Amino acid sequence: QVQVKESGGGLVQAGGSLRLSCTASKRTYAMGWFRQAPGKEREIVAAIRWTGESTYYTDSVKGRFTISSNRDNTKNTVYLQMNSLKPEDTAVYYCAAGWYSHSFSTERGYDYWGQGTQVTVSS
Repeated sequence: QVQVKESGGGLVQAGGSLRLSCTASKRTYAMGWFRQAPGKEREIVAAIRWTGESTYYTDSVKGRFTISSNRDNTKNTVYLQMNSLKPEDTAVYYCAAGWYSHSFSTERGYDYWGQGTQVTVSS
């Protein structure tokens, strides 16, 4: 079993920045950030895999969000730096970890999920 825990989030004005952090208790092959806005389906925001060291961003956040990571011998930590935030970025943001790096840009790549953290961007 892998424990996933997010931190960060909060309320920020449009144009502002926030940084989310997430730790997985094991060195999984991929980790991702997803978000779910009220009344909408959960969508991927950004992901990273260490097999081949690739990153993925959904189109709406390219150039504004950056995923980065730090691994040690036992666990993974990923960060999501969110700049130039927009009201449409408001959502609950979830971190996920998984072993299926070939599916790292979709939910199928992830078996372990955090509880989520609220990000609210005011206009």
